[in-house]
Amino acid sequence: MQPRDLTAGNFAAYPLQGRSLAVAHVETLRQLPLALLPSLLREIIQYDYLFPVERSTIEKQLYALAAMNQGQLSECVHGFAQISLSHDLEDFDWINHPAQFLEQQSAWLWSSHQLDAFRTAANDYSARLDAVIRVEAPPLRRLGIAVIGQGVASWDQPLFRNLRAQGTWFQSIRSGNGLRLLLDATARRARAHPVPYAHWYIDGDAAADHDPALTSISFSALEPLRTGLLTKMQKEIERPGMGPEQLRTWLARLTPAELGIDGSTDPVLARFQVSLFTEASGTQIFSTTFAQWTTREVLRRAQALTVIARFAPRQRQRPMNELLSGDTATPELDPAGSLIDADMAAWYHWVNQQRLPGYEQSAFIAWFEDHNQAVAIGPTIPRGVESDSSLDLAQLLAFAGG
Repeated sequence: MQPRDLTAGNFAAYPLQGRSLAVAHVETLRQLPLALLPSLLREIIQYDYLFPVERSTIEKQLYALAAMNQGQLSECVHGFAQISLSHDLEDFDWINHPAQFLEQQSAWLWSSHQLDAFRTAANDYSARLDAVIRVEAPPLRRLGIAVIGQGVASWDQPLFRNLRAQGTWFQSIRSGNGLRLLLDATARRARAHPVPYAHWYIDGDAAADHDPALTSISFSALEPLRTGLLTKMQKEIERPGMGPEQLRTWLARLTPAELGIDGSTDPVLARFQVSLFTEASGTQIFSTTFAQWTTREVLRRAQALTVIARFAPRQRQRPMNELLSGDTATPELDPAGSLIDADMAAWYHWVNQQRLPGYEQSAFIAWFEDHNQAVAIGPTIPRGVESDSSLDLAQLLAFAGG
Protein backbone atom coordinates (compact mmCIF):
# COMPACT_ATOMS: atom_id res chain seq x y z
CA MET A 1 0.00 0.00 0.00
CA GLN A 2 1.21 3.51 -0.83
CA PRO A 3 0.43 6.76 1.05
CA ARG A 4 -1.71 7.99 -1.87
CA ASP A 5 -4.15 5.13 -1.12
CA LEU A 6 -4.87 6.22 2.46
CA THR A 7 -8.48 6.67 3.57
CA ALA A 8 -9.99 7.77 6.87
CA GLY A 9 -10.92 4.16 7.58
CA ASN A 10 -7.28 3.13 7.69
CA PHE A 11 -6.94 4.80 11.09
CA ALA A 12 -9.78 2.92 12.78
CA ALA A 13 -7.43 1.20 15.23
CA TYR A 14 -5.80 4.43 16.42
CA PRO A 15 -6.67 5.86 19.85
CA LEU A 16 -9.52 8.37 19.71
CA GLN A 17 -7.68 11.70 19.58
CA GLY A 18 -4.90 10.44 17.34
CA ARG A 19 -7.48 8.97 14.97
CA SER A 20 -9.33 12.28 14.76
CA LEU A 21 -6.08 14.10 14.02
CA ALA A 22 -5.08 11.65 11.27
CA VAL A 23 -8.51 11.76 9.64
CA ALA A 24 -8.52 15.58 9.69
CA HIS A 25 -5.18 15.63 7.84
CA VAL A 26 -5.54 12.56 5.64
CA GLU A 27 -5.24 14.66 2.45
CA THR A 28 -1.84 15.94 3.60
CA LEU A 29 -0.68 12.49 4.71
CA ARG A 30 -1.49 11.07 1.27
CA GLN A 31 1.09 13.39 -0.30
CA LEU A 32 4.03 12.32 1.87
CA PRO A 33 6.63 9.77 0.70
CA LEU A 34 6.61 6.36 2.35
CA ALA A 35 10.16 6.96 3.59
CA LEU A 36 8.80 9.83 5.73
CA LEU A 37 5.16 9.12 6.54
CA PRO A 38 5.57 6.34 9.18
CA SER A 39 7.76 8.66 11.25
CA LEU A 40 4.83 11.05 11.52
CA LEU A 41 2.31 8.26 12.06
CA ARG A 42 4.39 6.94 14.96
CA GLU A 43 3.73 10.24 16.71
CA ILE A 44 0.06 10.40 15.73
CA ILE A 45 -0.68 6.87 16.95
CA GLN A 46 0.74 7.87 20.36
CA TYR A 47 -0.91 11.29 20.34
CA ASP A 48 -3.39 10.48 23.13
CA TYR A 49 -0.52 9.68 25.50
CA LEU A 50 1.82 12.57 24.72
CA PHE A 51 2.49 15.72 26.72
CA PRO A 52 0.73 18.92 25.60
CA VAL A 53 3.92 20.37 24.11
CA GLU A 54 4.45 17.22 22.06
CA ARG A 55 0.88 17.32 20.78
CA SER A 56 1.29 20.94 19.79
CA THR A 57 4.48 20.10 17.88
CA ILE A 58 2.69 17.44 15.84
CA GLU A 59 -0.23 19.74 15.12
CA LYS A 60 2.05 22.59 14.02
CA GLN A 61 3.91 20.24 11.68
CA LEU A 62 0.69 19.01 10.06
CA TYR A 63 -0.72 22.51 9.67
CA ALA A 64 2.57 23.75 8.20
CA LEU A 65 2.55 20.94 5.62
CA ALA A 66 -1.11 21.55 4.80
CA ALA A 67 -0.44 25.25 4.21
CA MET A 68 2.19 24.55 1.54
CA ASN A 69 1.27 24.58 -2.11
CA GLN A 70 2.14 21.55 -4.22
CA GLY A 71 5.51 22.91 -5.27
CA GLN A 72 6.54 23.86 -1.75
CA LEU A 73 5.51 20.49 -0.35
CA SER A 74 7.38 18.63 -3.09
CA GLU A 75 10.53 20.59 -2.33
CA CYS A 76 10.12 20.00 1.41
CA VAL A 77 9.94 16.19 1.07
CA HIS A 78 12.06 15.83 -2.08
CA GLY A 79 14.91 14.03 -0.29
CA PHE A 80 12.60 11.40 1.15
CA ALA A 81 10.96 10.85 -2.23
CA GLN A 82 14.36 9.81 -3.61
CA ILE A 83 14.82 7.06 -1.03
CA SER A 84 14.33 3.56 -2.44
CA LEU A 85 12.51 1.09 -0.20
CA SER A 86 12.29 -2.69 -0.44
CA HIS A 87 9.11 -4.52 -1.46
CA ASP A 88 8.92 -5.97 2.06
CA LEU A 89 8.75 -2.48 3.52
CA GLU A 90 6.15 -1.37 1.00
CA ASP A 91 4.02 -4.40 1.91
CA PHE A 92 4.46 -3.90 5.68
CA ASP A 93 1.50 -2.68 7.77
CA TRP A 94 3.12 0.70 8.31
CA ILE A 95 -0.20 2.32 9.18
CA ASN A 96 -0.87 0.30 12.33
CA HIS A 97 2.74 -0.54 13.22
CA PRO A 98 4.81 2.51 12.26
CA ALA A 99 7.43 1.99 14.99
CA GLN A 100 8.18 -1.53 13.80
CA PHE A 101 8.32 -0.26 10.21
CA LEU A 102 10.93 2.31 11.21
CA GLU A 103 13.09 -0.36 12.84
CA GLN A 104 13.08 -2.37 9.63
CA GLN A 105 13.59 0.76 7.54
CA SER A 106 16.72 1.62 9.52
CA ALA A 107 18.20 -1.78 8.77
CA TRP A 108 17.29 -1.42 5.09
CA LEU A 109 18.82 2.05 4.81
CA TRP A 110 22.05 0.75 6.29
CA SER A 111 22.24 -2.32 4.07
CA SER A 112 21.36 -0.31 0.94
CA HIS A 113 23.87 2.47 1.72
CA GLN A 114 21.18 5.16 1.93
CA LEU A 115 21.71 6.32 5.50
CA ASP A 116 23.56 9.47 4.46
CA ALA A 117 20.88 10.37 1.91
CA PHE A 118 18.16 9.81 4.50
CA ARG A 119 19.97 11.96 7.05
CA THR A 120 20.37 14.75 4.51
CA ALA A 121 16.67 14.52 3.66
CA ALA A 122 15.73 14.68 7.34
CA ASN A 123 17.91 17.72 7.99
CA ASP A 124 16.50 19.55 4.97
CA TYR A 125 12.93 18.69 5.98
CA SER A 126 13.48 19.94 9.53
CA ALA A 127 15.12 23.15 8.34
CA ARG A 128 12.21 23.96 6.02
CA LEU A 129 9.65 23.36 8.76
CA ASP A 130 11.65 25.39 11.28
CA ALA A 131 11.57 28.29 8.85
CA VAL A 132 7.76 28.43 8.88
CA ILE A 133 6.85 27.24 12.38
CA ARG A 134 7.07 29.99 14.98
CA VAL A 135 8.85 29.09 18.22
CA GLU A 136 6.92 30.42 21.20
CA ALA A 137 8.67 31.80 24.27
CA PRO A 138 7.85 30.04 27.56
CA PRO A 139 5.22 31.75 29.76
CA LEU A 140 7.80 32.23 32.53
CA ARG A 141 11.52 31.81 33.08
CA ARG A 142 12.58 28.18 33.28
CA LEU A 143 14.02 26.99 36.57
CA GLY A 144 16.18 23.93 37.14
CA ILE A 145 17.28 22.66 40.53
CA ALA A 146 19.64 19.74 41.13
CA VAL A 147 20.03 18.40 44.67
CA ILE A 148 22.96 16.00 44.93
CA GLY A 149 24.91 14.06 47.56
CA GLN A 150 22.19 12.66 49.81
CA GLY A 151 23.79 10.52 52.51
CA VAL A 152 27.34 11.81 52.01
CA ALA A 153 28.65 12.97 55.39
CA SER A 154 31.77 14.71 54.11
CA TRP A 155 33.52 15.34 50.80
CA ASP A 156 36.86 17.01 50.21
CA GLN A 157 36.93 16.97 46.39
CA PRO A 158 35.79 19.90 44.19
CA LEU A 159 32.14 19.85 43.13
CA PHE A 160 30.29 21.64 40.31
CA ARG A 161 33.48 22.29 38.35
CA ASN A 162 31.64 22.47 35.02
CA LEU A 163 28.79 24.56 36.36
CA ARG A 164 30.96 27.09 38.18
CA ALA A 165 32.16 28.57 34.91
CA GLN A 166 28.53 29.42 34.07
CA GLY A 167 27.64 31.13 37.35
CA THR A 168 28.63 31.84 40.93
CA TRP A 169 29.88 29.22 43.36
CA PHE A 170 28.73 29.68 46.96
CA GLN A 171 30.67 28.11 49.84
CA SER A 172 28.74 29.39 52.87
CA ILE A 173 25.15 28.36 52.13
CA ARG A 174 22.94 27.86 55.18
CA SER A 175 21.64 24.38 54.51
CA GLY A 176 19.05 24.06 57.26
CA ASN A 177 15.64 22.95 55.99
CA GLY A 178 17.02 23.36 52.48
CA LEU A 179 14.98 20.77 50.64
CA ARG A 180 11.75 22.04 52.18
CA LEU A 181 12.57 25.60 51.12
CA LEU A 182 13.19 24.47 47.55
CA LEU A 183 10.04 22.35 47.36
CA ASP A 184 7.91 25.16 48.76
CA ALA A 185 9.37 27.64 46.28
CA THR A 186 8.74 25.37 43.29
CA ALA A 187 5.22 24.68 44.54
CA ARG A 188 4.50 28.41 44.61
CA ARG A 189 5.63 28.66 40.99
CA ALA A 190 3.40 25.75 40.03
CA ARG A 191 0.34 27.23 41.73
CA ALA A 192 0.98 30.65 40.20
CA HIS A 193 1.38 29.16 36.71
CA PRO A 194 -0.78 26.01 36.63
CA VAL A 195 0.30 24.60 33.25
CA PRO A 196 -0.22 20.82 32.95
CA TYR A 197 3.01 18.80 33.22
CA ALA A 198 5.10 21.98 33.44
CA HIS A 199 6.35 21.69 37.04
CA TRP A 200 8.14 18.51 38.17
CA TYR A 201 9.68 17.01 41.28
CA ILE A 202 11.91 14.02 40.48
CA ASP A 203 13.42 11.99 43.32
CA GLY A 204 15.94 9.18 43.10
CA ASP A 205 14.63 7.77 46.39
CA ALA A 206 11.24 8.30 48.04
CA ALA A 207 9.66 11.68 47.35
CA ALA A 208 9.50 14.07 50.28
CA ASP A 209 6.17 15.66 51.19
CA HIS A 210 5.30 18.14 48.47
CA ASP A 211 2.46 20.16 47.03
CA PRO A 212 0.30 18.19 44.54
CA ALA A 213 0.71 21.12 42.14
CA LEU A 214 4.05 19.48 41.31
CA THR A 215 4.01 16.45 39.04
CA SER A 216 6.03 13.96 41.06
CA ILE A 217 7.87 10.83 40.05
CA SER A 218 10.25 8.83 42.24
CA PHE A 219 12.43 5.74 42.06
CA SER A 220 10.90 4.19 45.18
CA ALA A 221 7.29 4.73 44.16
CA LEU A 222 7.94 2.89 40.88
CA GLU A 223 9.63 -0.11 42.50
CA PRO A 224 6.74 -2.51 41.68
CA LEU A 225 6.96 -1.47 38.02
CA ARG A 226 10.75 -1.85 37.97
CA THR A 227 10.90 -5.25 39.62
CA GLY A 228 8.04 -6.57 37.51
CA LEU A 229 9.76 -5.40 34.34
CA LEU A 230 13.11 -6.90 35.37
CA THR A 231 11.44 -10.24 36.00
CA LYS A 232 9.80 -10.15 32.58
CA MET A 233 13.06 -9.11 30.93
CA GLN A 234 14.92 -12.02 32.51
CA LYS A 235 12.35 -14.48 31.19
CA GLU A 236 12.51 -12.96 27.71
CA ILE A 237 16.31 -13.01 27.66
CA GLU A 238 16.27 -16.73 28.44
CA ARG A 239 14.07 -17.50 25.46
CA PRO A 240 15.89 -19.08 22.48
CA GLY A 241 16.62 -16.57 19.71
CA MET A 242 16.01 -13.51 21.88
CA GLY A 243 18.68 -10.98 20.93
CA PRO A 244 19.12 -7.26 21.67
CA GLU A 245 16.99 -6.09 18.73
CA GLN A 246 14.15 -8.48 19.54
CA LEU A 247 14.29 -7.46 23.20
CA ARG A 248 14.13 -3.78 22.24
CA THR A 249 11.08 -4.39 20.06
CA TRP A 250 9.39 -6.35 22.85
CA LEU A 251 10.08 -3.55 25.36
CA ALA A 252 8.70 -0.91 22.99
CA ARG A 253 5.37 -2.74 22.81
CA LEU A 254 4.77 -3.01 26.55
CA THR A 255 1.80 -1.10 27.93
CA PRO A 256 1.07 0.11 31.49
CA ALA A 257 -1.58 -2.60 31.91
CA GLU A 258 0.94 -5.34 31.09
CA LEU A 259 3.16 -4.03 33.88
CA GLY A 260 0.36 -3.74 36.41
CA ILE A 261 -0.14 0.03 36.19
CA ASP A 262 -3.61 1.52 36.29
CA GLY A 263 -3.38 4.24 33.67
CA SER A 264 -7.03 5.26 33.75
CA THR A 265 -6.50 8.28 36.03
CA ASP A 266 -3.57 9.75 34.13
CA PRO A 267 -2.78 7.78 30.96
CA VAL A 268 -0.15 10.33 29.85
CA LEU A 269 1.87 9.96 33.06
CA ALA A 270 1.40 6.18 33.10
CA ARG A 271 2.84 5.83 29.58
CA PHE A 272 5.68 8.16 30.48
CA GLN A 273 6.56 6.06 33.52
CA VAL A 274 6.71 2.92 31.41
CA SER A 275 8.89 4.64 28.81
CA LEU A 276 11.45 5.55 31.47
CA PHE A 277 12.22 1.87 31.93
CA THR A 278 11.63 0.51 28.42
CA GLU A 279 13.48 3.14 26.37
CA ALA A 280 16.60 3.60 28.50
CA SER A 281 19.45 1.52 29.93
CA GLY A 282 20.15 1.37 33.64
CA THR A 283 17.07 3.26 34.82
CA GLN A 284 15.59 -0.02 36.05
CA ILE A 285 18.56 -0.62 38.36
CA PHE A 286 20.42 2.56 39.31
CA SER A 287 18.61 5.44 41.00
CA THR A 288 21.10 8.04 39.73
CA THR A 289 20.58 6.89 36.14
CA PHE A 290 16.82 6.99 36.70
CA ALA A 291 16.90 10.57 38.04
CA GLN A 292 19.21 11.77 35.27
CA TRP A 293 17.22 10.15 32.45
CA THR A 294 13.87 11.27 33.86
CA THR A 295 15.12 14.85 34.09
CA ARG A 296 16.33 14.69 30.50
CA GLU A 297 13.01 13.33 29.24
CA VAL A 298 10.91 15.80 31.23
CA LEU A 299 12.86 18.64 29.64
CA ARG A 300 12.99 17.14 26.15
CA ARG A 301 9.43 15.94 25.92
CA ALA A 302 7.35 18.09 28.30
CA GLN A 303 9.62 21.16 28.00
CA ALA A 304 9.08 21.68 31.71
CA LEU A 305 9.16 25.15 33.21
CA THR A 306 10.27 23.91 36.64
CA VAL A 307 12.31 20.81 37.45
CA ILE A 308 13.68 19.94 40.86
CA ALA A 309 15.70 16.73 40.63
CA ARG A 310 17.02 15.10 43.80
CA PHE A 311 19.66 12.39 43.54
CA ALA A 312 19.91 9.59 46.09
CA PRO A 313 22.54 6.89 46.66
CA ARG A 314 22.43 4.14 44.05
CA GLN A 315 23.31 0.51 44.63
CA ARG A 316 26.84 -0.66 44.07
CA GLN A 317 27.67 -2.36 40.79
CA ARG A 318 27.09 -6.12 40.74
CA PRO A 319 27.28 -8.78 38.02
CA MET A 320 24.67 -8.08 35.33
CA ASN A 321 22.82 -11.35 35.89
CA GLU A 322 22.28 -10.40 39.54
CA LEU A 323 21.15 -6.91 38.61
CA LEU A 324 18.60 -8.26 36.12
CA SER A 325 17.34 -11.00 38.41
CA GLY A 326 14.83 -8.73 40.12
CA ASP A 327 16.24 -9.69 43.51
CA THR A 328 14.48 -7.50 46.06
CA ALA A 329 17.10 -7.97 48.79
CA THR A 330 18.38 -4.70 50.19
CA PRO A 331 21.33 -3.69 47.98
CA GLU A 332 24.58 -2.20 49.23
CA LEU A 333 24.58 1.53 48.53
CA ASP A 334 27.41 3.69 47.21
CA PRO A 335 26.90 7.30 48.40
CA ALA A 336 30.32 8.55 47.28
CA GLY A 337 30.05 7.06 43.80
CA SER A 338 26.51 8.38 43.56
CA LEU A 339 27.69 11.89 44.35
CA ILE A 340 30.13 11.74 41.44
CA ASP A 341 27.31 10.51 39.18
CA ALA A 342 24.97 13.24 40.37
CA ASP A 343 27.57 15.98 39.99
CA MET A 344 27.83 15.16 36.28
CA ALA A 345 24.04 14.73 36.03
CA ALA A 346 23.57 18.26 37.38
CA TRP A 347 25.73 19.52 34.52
CA TYR A 348 23.65 17.61 31.98
CA HIS A 349 20.49 18.98 33.61
CA TRP A 350 21.67 22.52 32.91
CA VAL A 351 22.83 21.63 29.38
CA ASN A 352 19.46 20.10 28.49
CA GLN A 353 17.63 23.10 29.93
CA GLN A 354 19.73 25.37 27.72
CA ARG A 355 18.46 23.57 24.61
CA LEU A 356 14.91 24.82 25.13
CA PRO A 357 13.25 28.06 24.00
CA GLY A 358 13.95 30.92 26.38
CA TYR A 359 17.24 29.40 27.52
CA GLU A 360 18.94 32.78 27.72
CA GLN A 361 16.61 33.82 30.58
CA SER A 362 16.58 30.50 32.46
CA ALA A 363 17.79 30.04 36.04
CA PHE A 364 19.53 27.07 37.61
CA ILE A 365 20.94 26.07 40.98
CA ALA A 366 22.75 22.94 42.16
CA TRP A 367 23.15 22.19 45.85
CA PHE A 368 25.19 19.65 47.81
CA GLU A 369 22.38 18.44 50.09
CA ASP A 370 22.80 19.27 53.79
CA HIS A 371 26.11 21.01 53.04
CA ASN A 372 27.15 24.61 52.39
CA GLN A 373 28.17 24.27 48.73
CA ALA A 374 25.94 25.40 45.86
CA VAL A 375 26.18 27.05 42.47
CA ALA A 376 23.70 29.52 40.98
CA ILE A 377 23.31 30.39 37.30
CA GLY A 378 21.11 33.07 35.78
CA PRO A 379 21.12 35.89 33.24
CA THR A 380 22.27 38.49 35.79
CA ILE A 381 24.61 36.31 37.87
CA PRO A 382 28.38 36.80 37.49
CA ARG A 383 30.13 33.87 35.85
CA GLY A 384 33.18 32.04 37.10
CA VAL A 385 33.31 33.74 40.49
CA GLU A 386 33.15 32.54 44.11
CA SER A 387 31.11 33.97 46.96
CA ASP A 388 31.23 33.62 50.75
CA SER A 389 27.78 35.19 51.18
CA SER A 390 25.70 33.43 53.82
CA LEU A 391 22.36 32.67 52.13
CA ASP A 392 19.70 30.07 52.74
CA LEU A 393 18.31 28.12 49.79
CA ALA A 394 15.27 30.37 49.37
CA GLN A 395 17.52 33.43 49.18
CA LEU A 396 19.84 31.66 46.73
CA LEU A 397 16.87 30.80 44.54
CA ALA A 398 15.72 34.41 44.55
CA PHE A 399 19.25 35.53 43.72
CA ALA A 400 19.26 33.21 40.68
CA GLY A 401 15.98 34.69 39.52
CA GLY A 402 13.88 31.58 40.14
